Amino acid sequence: MNPPLTNPGKDASDVVSVSWLNRAAREALEGSFPLMWVAGEVSTLTRAASGHLYFTLKDDQAQVRCTMWRNRAQLLPFRLEHGMRVEVRALVTLFEPRGDFQLSVEGIRHAGVGNLFEAFLRLKARLEAEGLFDAATKRPLPRFPRGIAVVTSPQAAAWRDVTAALARRAPQIPLTLYPTPVQGETAPAQIAAAIQRAGARATKDGNDLLLLVRGGGSLEDLAAFNDERVARAIRACPLPVVVGVGHETDFSIADFSADLRAATPTAAAELASAGYFELREGLPQLTARLRRSMERRIDAAAQRLDRAASRLTHPRQQLARSHLRLAILDQSLRASMARHLASRQARVASLGLRLKARRPDPTRKRADLDALGQRLQRATQSLLARHQARVTALQQHLTHLDPRAVLARGYSITRHADGRIARSVTSLSPGTAIYIEVHDGTVAATVDPVQGDLLDAPDKTPPGLCI
Repeated sequence: MNPPLTNPGKDASDVVSVSWLNRAAREALEGSFPLMWVAGEVSTLTRAASGHLYFTLKDDQAQVRCTMWRNRAQLLPFRLEHGMRVEVRALVTLFEPRGDFQLSVEGIRHAGVGNLFEAFLRLKARLEAEGLFDAATKRPLPRFPRGIAVVTSPQAAAWRDVTAALARRAPQIPLTLYPTPVQGETAPAQIAAAIQRAGARATKDGNDLLLLVRGGGSLEDLAAFNDERVARAIRACPLPVVVGVGHETDFSIADFSADLRAATPTAAAELASAGYFELREGLPQLTARLRRSMERRIDAAAQRLDRAASRLTHPRQQLARSHLRLAILDQSLRASMARHLASRQARVASLGLRLKARRPDPTRKRADLDALGQRLQRATQSLLARHQARVTALQQHLTHLDPRAVLARGYSITRHADGRIARSVTSLSPGTAIYIEVHDGTVAATVDPVQGDLLDAPDKTPPGLCI
């Protein structure tokens, strides 16, 4: 036995009090058992006027007393009743004044919720691994939405909370309700279908934001929002989605899938109307800034008016000054024109003298032109004669190289059927078609085996072949 922490040093021979014993037993129990979940059925439930809950948790073979203090009991998401199967998170302890063994309950959930929570964690991990909750895929909300689609039950308090919040903050935003059950076995499929319907009709209904809302509840009550179909429908929706499900402490798969999570349905409506609300809240500041700006502009205009008034003179004086200025400008213009004309006349005279000095003498230039013409004619004739002689020599050389001239002397060219020249008898075989070109045309022929009387004629067809 561990002694009480407040009174160490006791041994087996000491006599202890009952209070010391109960305190030692309590500390031993609390130190030996961790905070744990215990499952059982609720019985003998008592709700004290102080708000504390006292009940017995039992199964087929045993029972244990339980106490849940008011600060914990008021956080229960459901009303505890007799016969309810629950799981309590409790600390094993002992009530010292009476020596009663009991559980000090920290929290209660419906039996089987542990399995639901484990399934929730597994689904969350799998979808997170797929990247369904990736922050990079989250879409920003429109600051000034033209219309808002709301997916919820029309009988739910969440719908009333959303309409009340938007009526207070941005009553000009039209709402389109896509009704669907938010609890029950068929709720996940119907919620996903409502989200898909809202996305498909977004353009027609004029909506550019979607709110998925529901009031608070237990993990079982929120099971529809922990469904994979709902999560994938949220990510596939063409509209940005704000999810406001449950209370501030409630989290669902839909919250992680949404573009933005709101703590409550009212908070979702506030996030959707934040742009309009901020704009309306900023109107007094804008009004004050506009008033100050107008006052400054009026003051500046008044100062300009005062300065203009100080410079204002009688029209007769203005005319006299203008007449005097006009006379001065006239004199200046006349003097400038006289100077400019004299300068131009002097320049014309100078250019005339220079032109006269550079005028050409046609008689002297004509003799030079005739001499150059004769030289050009002689050079042209000499060049033509040289080129003519060169062309004649090249023509004669080309005639000597012409293969047709060789053919005219009795020679011929033998070609294969594809046009190649037969340069050796080894390239010909009996039956081969050939062409023989002479100086005045081409003759088709075939190679035949040589005859016996031709084998003795060394000056005729080569041995073995006959054309």
